[in-house]
Amino acid sequence: MHVRVAVIGAGFGGLGAAVRLRRMGITDFVVLERADSVGGAWRDNTYPGCACDVPSHLYSFSFAPNPRWPRSFSGQPHIREYLEWVTDTFGLRPHIRFNSEVESARWDNEELRWVVETTSGTCTADVVVSATGPLSDPKLPDIPGLDQFPGHVFHSARWDHDFSLRGKRVAVVGTGASAIQFVPAIAKEVQHLTVFQRTAPWVLPRADRQITGVEKWLHDKVPATRAARRGILWGIRELQVGAFAKQPDLMRAVEVVARLNMRRAIKDPALRRRLTPDYRIGCKRILLSNDWYPALARPHVDVIDSGLSEIRGSTLVSSDGRETEADVIVFGTGFHVTDIPIASRVKGMRGTTLAEEWRDGVAGLRGTTTAGFPNFLTIIGPNTGLGNSSMILIIEAQLTYMADFLTKLDSLARTGASGASGVSGRTALAARPEAVRAWDARMQRRLSRSVWNTGGCDSWYLDANGRNSTVWPGTTGEFRRVTQNVELNEYEVLRHA
Repeated sequence: MHVRVAVIGAGFGGLGAAVRLRRMGITDFVVLERADSVGGAWRDNTYPGCACDVPSHLYSFSFAPNPRWPRSFSGQPHIREYLEWVTDTFGLRPHIRFNSEVESARWDNEELRWVVETTSGTCTADVVVSATGPLSDPKLPDIPGLDQFPGHVFHSARWDHDFSLRGKRVAVVGTGASAIQFVPAIAKEVQHLTVFQRTAPWVLPRADRQITGVEKWLHDKVPATRAARRGILWGIRELQVGAFAKQPDLMRAVEVVARLNMRRAIKDPALRRRLTPDYRIGCKRILLSNDWYPALARPHVDVIDSGLSEIRGSTLVSSDGRETEADVIVFGTGFHVTDIPIASRVKGMRGTTLAEEWRDGVAGLRGTTTAGFPNFLTIIGPNTGLGNSSMILIIEAQLTYMADFLTKLDSLARTGASGASGVSGRTALAARPEAVRAWDARMQRRLSRSVWNTGGCDSWYLDANGRNSTVWPGTTGEFRRVTQNVELNEYEVLRHA
């Protein structure tokens, strides 16, 4: 089977790409999904309390508004339901190949096309759009003795709903965005809960509430109200970027709010000291919760402000030597973000994989294309992450870039090598190494003064070398502008008659 475009993944990025392709009149495409349903991270993460920390009306496609969001911050079931609705509304199911995990994607220099091998068969494609997302593959730490632990072990992104935690001694490793949601939920039923906190997070109140029937009616019948709500939410976050990216000291004011949030629930001064971060707020992802601190204040919950270093049978030993007994270990240790698993399966024009090309640091042109990998685009690629707004805004901007990429490919194919119209043949665009280097240098220069780089923390925004290959250092409006058009001078044109 040969297709014009092969899209990898059926989460927000992959489904958005599919909608955009259909709107362009391109129907010769396939979406390759390793699971048996759509949803991506919102399909896989079903842990108790799972919800989004971006307001619902901003965490949705602009071309597919949902006037029926039940809460200002929606839970996982409603977001997954929304993605199913998008899939059906835009007629995407005939294009999706479920249970088709991509095992390899290899660029054919002779034919100027991609050969994609999946668990359900092989296809070729003129263009590959990788939308696997940075939060798709759970990361488990390598802890001595873990394989000998006699109890039950799972990662929060692979929650075992068939196993009851009621009455169990549970240890949670990690205090990130997932843990602050599921810890309060399971604290109500476990016998004893131990939380291993390597680094304390900054936590702000979560301004969540039920959206009233009147609001839903207005958003449905008067679309301008829905657009206004989205615009206000967007604008507030755009105004915050300057503090994150250029003036980190301004974040001190936000720390005051976070400290007050903690003080309301944590009355023990010693525990407060252990829960207070020693880095500038915003350096790591700012978390939102109204029940995290109350959960930690419960008498049967202990916080060990140290990482888990060793397991001896059912005894868990922290880095500073403290021990605790557990029947269950739940890892809330995040995902492979800077060491993207799909990168080791994609082989470019030089016969090397993306992982090999990125061994010294992930880098991409305008967050989307990479030198040595023609006609290969990544949705949520290098330096496209956000610390304060909705990733859907970034995804839509990249879809515009993808659309212009395909349009220019068509135009180049029609004109041919001689410039004469009417000549057809396969064409590819390969990002020039110097263009990628220049773009990456620009990103690193701008990030050098940001709170993500200077805030004094070790976050998942940084790779093993301490380099920030994750965050976009500007507003979403600026990102939309720089991805509006494909600049052909940044690409080499490859042709096949």
